[in-house]
Amino acid sequence: MAHHFREAERRQKALLPADMMEWLPENDIVHLIVEAVELMDLSKFEVSYKLGRAGQPPFAPQVLLALLIYAYSQGVRSSRAIERLCQRDAGYRFIVAEHQPDHTVIARFRQCHAAAMKAVFLAVLRLCREAGLVRLGLVALDGTKVQGNASLEANRTAASIEAEIEKILAEAEAADAKDDSRPAVQQGATLPKALARRADRLARLRQCQEKLQRRAAAAAARQQAKIDARQAEEQVTGKRKRGRKPKPADPSIDPDTNACITDPDCGIMKTRRGWLQGYNAQIVVTTGQIIIATDVTTDANDVQQLQPMLAQAQANITTVADNDDKDTVVLGAAVADAGYWSEANAASETAECELIIATQKDHKQRAVLRDAPPPRGRKPNNMTARERMDRKLRTRHGRDRYRRRGASVEPVFGQMKDRQGARHFSMRGLERCRGEWNLHAAVHNLRKLHSDSVQRATKVGKRAHERERKAA
Repeated sequence: MAHHFREAERRQKALLPADMMEWLPENDIVHLIVEAVELMDLSKFEVSYKLGRAGQPPFAPQVLLALLIYAYSQGVRSSRAIERLCQRDAGYRFIVAEHQPDHTVIARFRQCHAAAMKAVFLAVLRLCREAGLVRLGLVALDGTKVQGNASLEANRTAASIEAEIEKILAEAEAADAKDDSRPAVQQGATLPKALARRADRLARLRQCQEKLQRRAAAAAARQQAKIDARQAEEQVTGKRKRGRKPKPADPSIDPDTNACITDPDCGIMKTRRGWLQGYNAQIVVTTGQIIIATDVTTDANDVQQLQPMLAQAQANITTVADNDDKDTVVLGAAVADAGYWSEANAASETAECELIIATQKDHKQRAVLRDAPPPRGRKPNNMTARERMDRKLRTRHGRDRYRRRGASVEPVFGQMKDRQGARHFSMRGLERCRGEWNLHAAVHNLRKLHSDSVQRATKVGKRAHERERKAA
């Protein structure tokens, strides 16, 4: 029986072990992250650095990448918060050792190397495949709306955007005229701070204007296609088609349409909780919840994402497969909710990838599969594409695979949003948001790999203990 309390000896010379490897338990995820980053080819990161110049040497890319991955795995994404944790948290200190990077270094590294995060995702996916976690045969596809680094209040109409562009250009002309009136020695000496800030704003306003022009041109092209199809049908039948004649295609911008001046790439999207200013983030996962493909789009509709995502998933697993297996590795089957349903998508089914797509909302589809009996007899030849898909979903094969959809992809979004803080993007612009989503996917897969390695180590330890007990 103890007769005293254990007191904290804060004036002790060494409060931590001398070897940093002993600071944290062996099964801590930080060890896996550091080892995984050391195995990666970071030549794309290193090419942007110029060594041999005056000043302090830059941080090694593997240090900053491991730091970002570890921070995201802990749900920390603020560069200032990461800087503070590098001074007081053992996990962060284990990665950076005695050097603490500034928050600007962390933020610039994340922005400059956003495009290279796809290679990081593929490297982690290769580690998961080598560990036996990438099991194909059935994959699930889904998307979620993610808040961008902008607000709904930042949207402006096309008319107000044009007026603000004219105002900034007029102010720039006035500043140039004032500068020309000065003596030659003083001309161009300094740029007013207001104009320096507005130069960036002008670029974003013009980007918004170009986005609205592309949207108007696409709408006009769709309208012209309808007109051409109507005229072709009238020529074939020789009769005038009933109903109101379509309006002529107009490529001009509607002054009431809007765009976000903070991040011109993101758009207004509807969610269950209301509207947000953000992006549509897509993933393809295995039944073991390993992400094999990712993408971020500005289109709120999922129907156009099925074929590109499955093609990317096939390309990714082929890339990470062994040379002997590259020709034989296939997805097998893909399951998706009603957001991806269209006759064109249903017709894209191949022998390597069977498609099982819901034709109605998820709660209605589950109710139908629960109540409707399995189909019997031969399949009628005169069935439409929707009827054929409905019949496939009602079979035992279709029911089993569609039930596994929710258990495969929905928990992944929950884990990424709750554990990693992936509810909103930290950067702006479509390409940078794609890079950040690839980083989130790589972190998720690393967490799955870590969980699997811990479970295996626990089982091995239990078996060894059981053998020792029997031997005794």
